[in-house]
Amino acid sequence: MPDQAQQPSGETPDDSSRVSRDDLAAALRAAGVEFDDSLVTRALYSSDASLYRVVPSTVVEARSADDVIAAHEVARELRIPVTLRGAGTSIAGNAVGSGIVIDTRRFNRVLDIDPDARTARVEPGVVHADLQREAALYGLRFGPDPSSHSRCTIGGMIGNNACGSRALGYGRTVDNVESLRVLYGNGELALEQGGRLTGDTAARLAAVGDANLAHLRTEFGRFGRQVSGYGLEHLLPERRRVERFLAGSEGSLATILEATVRLVDDRVERRMLVLGYPTMADAADAVPALLAAAPGRLVACEGMDSRIVDLVRGKGAPVPDLPRGRGWLFAEVAGEDATDAVRRLVAAGAALGTRLVDDPREAAALWRIREDGAGLAGRSLPTPAYGGWEDAAVPPEHLGAWLRDFEELLRAHGLQGVPYGHFGDGCVHCRIDFPFRPGDPASAGVFRDFMTACATRLRDYRGTLSGEHGDGRVRGELLPLMYDETSLTLFRQVKAVCDPDGILNPGIIAEPVPITDDLRPVRPQAPVSAGLRLVHDAGDLGAAVHRCTGVGKCVAPRTSGVMCPSYIATKDERDSTRGRARVLQEALDGDLLHGGLKNPAVAEALDLCLACKGCSSDCPSGVDMATYKSEVLHQRHDVAGLRRPRSHLFLGQLPKWARLTAPLAKPANLLLRVGPLAALAKWAAGIDHRRSVPRFASPTLRRATDASRAHDAATDVWIWADSFTDHFFPASGLAAIRFLESHGLTVRVIQEEACCGLTWITTGQLDRARAIVGRTVRTLAPYVRGGAPVMALEPSCLASLRSDAKELCDAEEAEVVTSGMLSFAELIERLDLPLPDLTGVEVVAQPHCHHSAVIGWDTDQRLLERAGATVTKVPGCCGLAGNFGVEKGHYEVSVAVAETHLLPAVRAHADAVVLADGMSCRVQLDDLAHVPTQHLAELFASRV
Repeated sequence: MPDQAQQPSGETPDDSSRVSRDDLAAALRAAGVEFDDSLVTRALYSSDASLYRVVPSTVVEARSADDVIAAHEVARELRIPVTLRGAGTSIAGNAVGSGIVIDTRRFNRVLDIDPDARTARVEPGVVHADLQREAALYGLRFGPDPSSHSRCTIGGMIGNNACGSRALGYGRTVDNVESLRVLYGNGELALEQGGRLTGDTAARLAAVGDANLAHLRTEFGRFGRQVSGYGLEHLLPERRRVERFLAGSEGSLATILEATVRLVDDRVERRMLVLGYPTMADAADAVPALLAAAPGRLVACEGMDSRIVDLVRGKGAPVPDLPRGRGWLFAEVAGEDATDAVRRLVAAGAALGTRLVDDPREAAALWRIREDGAGLAGRSLPTPAYGGWEDAAVPPEHLGAWLRDFEELLRAHGLQGVPYGHFGDGCVHCRIDFPFRPGDPASAGVFRDFMTACATRLRDYRGTLSGEHGDGRVRGELLPLMYDETSLTLFRQVKAVCDPDGILNPGIIAEPVPITDDLRPVRPQAPVSAGLRLVHDAGDLGAAVHRCTGVGKCVAPRTSGVMCPSYIATKDERDSTRGRARVLQEALDGDLLHGGLKNPAVAEALDLCLACKGCSSDCPSGVDMATYKSEVLHQRHDVAGLRRPRSHLFLGQLPKWARLTAPLAKPANLLLRVGPLAALAKWAAGIDHRRSVPRFASPTLRRATDASRAHDAATDVWIWADSFTDHFFPASGLAAIRFLESHGLTVRVIQEEACCGLTWITTGQLDRARAIVGRTVRTLAPYVRGGAPVMALEPSCLASLRSDAKELCDAEEAEVVTSGMLSFAELIERLDLPLPDLTGVEVVAQPHCHHSAVIGWDTDQRLLERAGATVTKVPGCCGLAGNFGVEKGHYEVSVAVAETHLLPAVRAHADAVVLADGMSCRVQLDDLAHVPTQHLAELFASRV
């Protein structure tokens, strides 16, 4: 139901504020348009990937052209704004609006691919990567590839004239548009003839071009990355393409209903050359020589700062070897003469060193670092770094000089930034540590001063404010520093032709709003006394949730990592990491969600978070929603006193109940096999009736190995009996002992009780968790200090010690345990033990999500492959994720998550060994696939 109609304070006033949401809802309903004007959804769509916050009146999730047309008609009738949105990754404030926001991601069919004409006909919500997959079946690809290609939409790319790394070789999006079907803001559904737009509006636009020939020829289309403003050069008679003129207009002139885009041959040899330089400016100086050495052969020439690479290394992620230097150029050439072109580039590059990257996996790893550049750059400085001055461009011959000027301007304003970008096109990206302060609008002054100074200096190079992302709200006000009054008048003229009532994405280009209006970072922020230390954000929950800048990697419809399993299952923005972060941001510094973290919308947003920790490793901005969820649950239930769910009291304290049940494990297991008793137990614990109850171990691992109770100085390896291995899967521990002893090692199990507190942490029972973790690190630290390796078998428990322990405990022992505990695979590799012969063994491996995110599964995969196994690694989460998948209300989503990757992989490899180290994964596979699973230790031990 629509919420209260009055406009909350803080919303941007415009025509939409004169129309109540009740009236808008009635009009949309009468037009047959599905919409959502709930507080949560409006909060979700109040920001894109920019600095701006504009709360919409309602959100329409379009599934067809009819939906879009009907929403437009309502907007024209009521004279309220319409803003089109794809994945919401726009970084200039292009995709936020106060009226109707139309999400096109379900308007997403690839209608046709013509391999002979090398074209694709698509709906605007088609994700770039999905088009690439379908085009690849014909050996083709869509040329431009923004770093957000896994989730950005073709409609959004056309709207912002997106470019990406390979635009140097394949052109900008505008260069690859063959025809469009559009609806102008004036209500005209454009006619199309032979791929060209015709009709009254097209004719009037052509007349604007004919009346200003000399000006358009001298001021527009001067170099490839001149993206700011409107592309008026496409109205010239010699290159007239109205459909291309509309590209880059940021949805302010017309709405795309269908697009035909050009494809290029992808069956070419590619070679990647990395060149190293002393600084990024030195790398920029080399660009003109490289372009001249291989004219037309460079597909990409990207600049990468060493500080971004250092950040990746600091996370423990592998980075391929790079040549000497602090700034690099990633140069890619394609075609039959690629090898010769590489030789010419090496000779012309004058680099400190070069490296030809022959391994496709290494090349892919380097390109991933470049793709995640925006998020990584935002974390590469001691203080938060923001977008804003994001992608200015100059003709490439001026790039080195401009970059030095840019760095001088940073110093003059007391700022720092890490530059990178599309150096072959003269385009520089940079995230900058603007000194925004919550609750202090005046703190935006440095932002405005710096932006103005840069725009003024950029004019000396006849550069462009935007090299690919559009002007949006962040650059529109600065356009008079780039264009003269004649150009600005022409912008207003074409806006009046296409959208006379100004309903399409108002506030940008033709009539821009001030760049400091609606800035999110200066909004007031409610202080929170956190229960966790939040070590990466100095204990500030507000700073932590604002790590999410909206880059949207979590809303990619497919994933090769873990993040974000619930979004993969539901495709609902509120179930993404970004969506949850937006709700938490609103709860702390917005005015939509009254009551702050106690607001029911907060619980709703976090409900389907699996606490998988996938975002902690996969999100380029370093969002860790599992940690934030724990903190918020603590604030809601322990601080604010809201009643806890029953599942928190049982599943959240499972190790305690398992310990109490251990002496009676056999009768308890028998009783839980009795239908009525099992049903009663599940009801009491908040467990879904379709879930099984794991069997308690008898004996436990510690009881089975209690002969090792004495602290023996001759011990070679200690095994930590975590609660799950001890009470539910002791066979893993016994197998590890068997394998290690087969190589002559003396192995003992630590007999003291030591729980990682994971279940208390994930349910937000932080006071109890703190006591448990403190006791555990004090128990384990002497063993770690003793010299013999200490190994853990349950990945979620080891991951909890490596990550959560430091969030709860600042004792020296926490650091000792965090850095000293090993997984089974890490132990085998450290001791360099002989591996079993797994030749001919096919393995389907489901790494526990915490294993992937915190520990890393590369060591496990390396050992399996060295042993001779054929390994299929399942991406994503199993869907159970601790207490999540067994709780009432989560079963359907849990199964849907399992169906995205895990269950199809198991079915496709029916004869394979199913490897699952984590208890959650094993329970999920037992419940849903009824297949036996093994821990890595069990697999290795079975071959000795």
